[in-house]
Amino acid sequence: MSGEGYSNIVEVGPGMGVLTQYLLTKDFITHVIELDRESVSYLQAEYPQLSQRIYSADFLKLNIETITDQPFALIGNFPYNISSQILFKALDYKDQIPEIVGMFQKEVAERIASSPGNKKYGIISVLVQAYYNIEYLFTVDEDVFDPPPKVKSGVIRLNRNDKKKLDCNEKFFKQVVKQAFSQRRKTLRNALKPLIGKSGFNDPKLELRAERLSVKDFVYLTNQLERIQI
Repeated sequence: MSGEGYSNIVEVGPGMGVLTQYLLTKDFITHVIELDRESVSYLQAEYPQLSQRIYSADFLKLNIETITDQPFALIGNFPYNISSQILFKALDYKDQIPEIVGMFQKEVAERIASSPGNKKYGIISVLVQAYYNIEYLFTVDEDVFDPPPKVKSGVIRLNRNDKKKLDCNEKFFKQVVKQAFSQRRKTLRNALKPLIGKSGFNDPKLELRAERLSVKDFVYLTNQLERIQI
């Protein structure tokens, strides 16, 4: 963690504090969010220095502003079943979160970090890379955990880029990206039919599949398609 632009850290899903104990040795104000009551009780007993900064809550339902209104890094060994939702929620607070470091199921981590042209490149790749620069740090084998999961894990770092906002309607951008990948084996001309309608809109990019387009390409298409919406 760089510590650049923030002094607060929010850890999601600390469990029994394996990562928390390391964070507490650093010069940050650490907050932890844990849903499991047994883990919360353990953290309260084991780390009294966290004081009032242990939150027994569901991160996905939590109003982050009740924890801090300051910039913070989001960190965690994210629960695999909600890791994508955690990241999508983080996007809602992107201007408050300059850095994210998280462990995901390896396949998900690779998907988030993949580049245009890669078969793993998809909706989450585009929506996250629109606002963050992503680095795949390392892979974690199954036998590191007890009990071991059935899949490998991957740790990635996301650093906020310099885009305060996209050069397009951001809500419509999401719609375009999701529609484009809804039929990823088809060209965009077919996948985007619900948005193109009978407008006669034509563009060379429509001959490509969604996985070939960069964030910049999707911004361009969003602006073009918005002009023909009724």
